[in-house]
Amino acid sequence: MPDGELSRAAAVSGFPEWLPHERLVEQRWIDTIRRGFERYGYAPIETAAVESLDALLSKGETSKEVYTLHRLQADEKDSSDAKLGLHFDLTVPFARYAAQHFNDLDFPFKRYQIQKVWRGERPQEGRFREFVQCDIDVINPEQVPLHFDAEVARVAGELIAELGVGPFTMRINNRKVLEGFYAGLGAADPLAVMRAMDKIEKIGPEQLGRLLRDELGLTAEQAQACLDLAQVRGSDASVADVVRKLGVTSDLLDEGLAELAYVLDALSDLPFVVADLSIARGLDYYTGTVYETTLDEFPAFGSICSGGRYQDLAGQFIRRSLPGVGISIGLTRLFSKMLAEGKLPLGAKTPTQVLVVVPSEETAGLAAEVGRALRSRGINTEVYHAPDKIGKQLRYASRKGIGAVWFPPFREGAEHEVKDMASGEQAVADPATWAPVSE
Repeated sequence: MPDGELSRAAAVSGFPEWLPHERLVEQRWIDTIRRGFERYGYAPIETAAVESLDALLSKGETSKEVYTLHRLQADEKDSSDAKLGLHFDLTVPFARYAAQHFNDLDFPFKRYQIQKVWRGERPQEGRFREFVQCDIDVINPEQVPLHFDAEVARVAGELIAELGVGPFTMRINNRKVLEGFYAGLGAADPLAVMRAMDKIEKIGPEQLGRLLRDELGLTAEQAQACLDLAQVRGSDASVADVVRKLGVTSDLLDEGLAELAYVLDALSDLPFVVADLSIARGLDYYTGTVYETTLDEFPAFGSICSGGRYQDLAGQFIRRSLPGVGISIGLTRLFSKMLAEGKLPLGAKTPTQVLVVVPSEETAGLAAEVGRALRSRGINTEVYHAPDKIGKQLRYASRKGIGAVWFPPFREGAEHEVKDMASGEQAVADPATWAPVSE
């Protein structure tokens, strides 16, 4: 194809498209995640791609990222589309959904969503305008048991490990620890300090210390205490003792340390979990436990799975307190990184497990019959599309990564035979009992 035609056929930047053998792996990932969510009793929901702009803009800082709807031939008298936008995450849609169906849900309500979302940001490594998120949340009127803070982390961590992306670290903190510590220090605006501390990995401790002193009015001693807290790490509840040795006290700090210790104890069997007191999750949306997950081999790539506890999910839609806790796996972000690094186990270009050959017009009916018999037993079967030389049909199967080729008994006295394309071995087979070799 000429270069000019190639340029016209190029996909829009930030909207990823995968080749068939890549898409097959992505679908297996989605199936793995879906099964994992359901293994823990999370129920599936799907919400509309669009929400009202009033709902989408309720977070304020995301307004520049929202794609709005506009019909090319819109009726000037009908402005309804102008009030709609594509959702940029799955949290706002879930909040609206929970409020709308409040009387029909059983609480605690455990839901999962695996859907595309859209954000109008500059495409770069790991950041797209269209991507798939895999979310789980637990919500409950008035109060959500702390047990679920550990459960959502366990579910996500187990699934990331199952995807085989290499070693990773799930860092856990509690915003009550941070807010209580900064308040105990005497900071005038603990939340402002928290938002500033969330920048530590981007700007480094030295520049952050200056920001705390010059812009937020902390003393040198207070700023250093904040930096000391951010250095605390640990894999068990003993991190609470390390924090207490810093000499700061407050009731909120004690409450946060108790919650953090509980979650760490509940996850003590997971080697990838670590307490990291530098994690804040910048949005004021979170009120308790927070999570961030990074690949050990690519720490600078940033978080591939994050979330936390929030006080009220659906306050803007319903006059009931609906606190919850949730976590999200950035599937497209993680998948694209593994693909770029050559770490995906790419294989066949088709879901076909066996190809039935068709050497002549006269044998096409028999080949089709074999295909139907195999499909009736759940075997993905493709019958070759035209009478052709056997060698050409074998090459077709090889190029597409089809694992087996079926030879029906095209002459009297012959038997069905199947050829294993990996080993080259060919043996007699029965369409009623044969099964492909498991991957």
